Amino acid sequence: MDPPATAAPAAVGAARETLEDYTLRYAPRSYRRWSPGVVGVTALGGIAYLADFSIGANIGIAYGTTNALWGIAVFALVVIATGTPVAYYAARYNLDLDLVTRGSGFGYYGSILTNIIFATFTFIFFALEGSIMAQGLELGLGVPLWIGYAVSTVIIFPLVVYGMSLLSTLQLWTTPLWLVLMVLPFGYLVLAHPDSVSTFLAYQGEDGLGAPSIGSVMLAAGVCLSLIAQIAEQIDYLRFMPPKTPENRRRWWTATLLAGPGWVLFGAAKQVVGLFLAVYFIANVAGGAAVANEPVQQFLLIYQDLVPGWLAITLAVVLVVVSQVKINVTNAYSGSLAWTNSFTRITGTYPGRLVFLGVNLLIALVLMEANMFDFLNAILGFYANIAIAWIVVVATDIAVNKYLLRLSPKHPEFRRGMLYAVNPVGFVSVVLAGGLSIATFFGALGTAIQPFSPLVAIALGLVLPPVLAVATGGRYYLRRTDDGIDLPMYDEHGNPSDVVLPCHVCGQDLERPDMTACVAHDAYVCSLCLSTDRRKEHVLPAQG
Repeated sequence: MDPPATAAPAAVGAARETLEDYTLRYAPRSYRRWSPGVVGVTALGGIAYLADFSIGANIGIAYGTTNALWGIAVFALVVIATGTPVAYYAARYNLDLDLVTRGSGFGYYGSILTNIIFATFTFIFFALEGSIMAQGLELGLGVPLWIGYAVSTVIIFPLVVYGMSLLSTLQLWTTPLWLVLMVLPFGYLVLAHPDSVSTFLAYQGEDGLGAPSIGSVMLAAGVCLSLIAQIAEQIDYLRFMPPKTPENRRRWWTATLLAGPGWVLFGAAKQVVGLFLAVYFIANVAGGAAVANEPVQQFLLIYQDLVPGWLAITLAVVLVVVSQVKINVTNAYSGSLAWTNSFTRITGTYPGRLVFLGVNLLIALVLMEANMFDFLNAILGFYANIAIAWIVVVATDIAVNKYLLRLSPKHPEFRRGMLYAVNPVGFVSVVLAGGLSIATFFGALGTAIQPFSPLVAIALGLVLPPVLAVATGGRYYLRRTDDGIDLPMYDEHGNPSDVVLPCHVCGQDLERPDMTACVAHDAYVCSLCLSTDRRKEHVLPAQG
């Protein structure tokens, strides 16, 4: 091998900074020191958000209990069906969803589209959670909302700087407190006021017109399905799963399924509880409908039955703050990764994850100051269409195109030199599925099918990827099948190899899956240097 070539400064700086938590790249075995249980608990700690309570309350108030419950059930089934193949693939091969998406029908630059979709998810839900925290600070401490929005944003920045190493500790230590504060009020309410259950089941919405209706069920499901992209945040943790071996097989699968698609079991339960608490609030507080969708108000009412007023307010505020911090460190962290991935590929420069952490938080703060909480159903219902299209298309490519039709390579590929710029299979599928479902959402295809826009996204997301894969013969998945390295990519158990090779551009020693041969220098080059160092001699030519 030749000695290291003179490296582009951007490539060297990017390579060294991203080693902290392997932003933009494969997470190597040497870094994945956590057990399946620790990774799983850390991932589930990120679903402590209170937005589910607001979502459940909002859809119940709008459509009634029966329609809301069926909508939540549809939401859960869709998330489990699409999240299972995606979570397995990411945990098995230790890649975030952007890297998975590249080789699952989108291509190296095509997945920038889905990165933007995901980044949008993170700042929308950061703003939603920040709004809930600001409501708690206003109620408990008298802090004006606009100041509360700023506080809920600023406190997150230092917690996200250190990536997975700090986030795993934070989630582990705060989860027991969160569980006690969350479960206790609901359990007390059911036991002390059993009549609240029948009131809940009979509730027909704010206007009293919530009779069972398929259209209302789908409208409710559409709002809930805005959370389908949560699987990408779960994967930002699941990529750190240890290798799957015969010894840890059961624990590995349990952690992957519970912390992957299993997050929706907890999310759906919180939506039901949120609606339950909202109905109780409306039934017992004069004029309560105006604030029944605010979690801090819901919990405060029940805490006041249990403890003195001052302590009730304290517990409600603590619950809101702990929940907001637990989820918004994940929203901020994942959003910074998504923006950084996109910017680096478009420009070939890496300004640092912390730059885009600031950008993501700033966008979320603007949304909060614009009072997005008052337009929650409309915002989430609109966003759900494109989010559904993305996740369903990726899941379909993995389950159908890779494992059934075998037109898509079974093993993941994310390296620049190995992929086409854009693969029409996934890219066109998302554009068409998302575009037509959004048109349906706004009534462009007729009011009769307007409530069914989520089904349009799901149906097209299922049908288009295999159709386009067959039509193109799968030719746009890989530019070449040989990366020029005569070493196996996987070990005897099918896990990514931990053989270490030197990158001649940045000088780092990295594991086999992250490397490609550089034929111009008879050396190796890592995936990130291929992204940030634009000298074309590093990129392998296309085969044939």
